Amino acid sequence: MNLSNLSLLMGPAPGGEGGNALFSFLPLVAIIAIFYFLILRPQRRKQQETQKMLAALRKGDRIVTIGGIHGVIQGIRENSVIVKVDENTKLEFSRSAISNVSHRDDSDDSNESQG
Repeated sequence: MNLSNLSLLMGPAPGGEGGNALFSFLPLVAIIAIFYFLILRPQRRKQQETQKMLAALRKGDRIVTIGGIHGVIQGIRENSVIVKVDENTKLEFSRSAISNVSHRDDSDDSNESQG
């Protein structure tokens, strides 16, 4: 005997047919809440962190673009940055093309060379 036959044999729940309408919408509300907390909220937080990162760009920062190009920022414009990728090569990228920034910190470099 499979589950569909078992449910037919059991019949409707005792005490009436319908039930409370609130309980029929409760699973839908739960799914929407789970969707919000697992997908929408973390995505919004990540987007805010990316905006802060792009707003804090400065000359001399080492960056990685979404295409995987590594370089150092040589100039900053309103919507783009100029990145030095080699001694004689400078490329201009949109700010939104930057995926990762590691700020230049001269004190860390001097400590590594001493120790």
